Amino acid sequence: MAYFAASADTPETNKKFAESLKLDFPILSDPSKKVAEAYGVVHEGRPLPERWTFYVGQDGLVKLVDRKVNAKEHGKDVAKQLEALGFPKK
Repeated sequence: MAYFAASADTPETNKKFAESLKLDFPILSDPSKKVAEAYGVVHEGRPLPERWTFYVGQDGLVKLVDRKVNAKEHGKDVAKQLEALGFPKK
């Protein structure tokens, strides 16, 4: 299993942010917002990306999109959702 974040910020900004929080996962940079637009997280009336979580199976298909992310509880929510979707435990 792999996980990462995506951001519309520059690689330099994301690197500083990741280092400041000592993150153990990569942040993909999409300053052009082309990928964000393709995933629907940037759209008319929403210039900044939505904070959504996409669960993608090993087959490359999106299994679920969580559009109601609660940043404070998200770690627990992700663990529960992975289990519910049948992703293997580490």
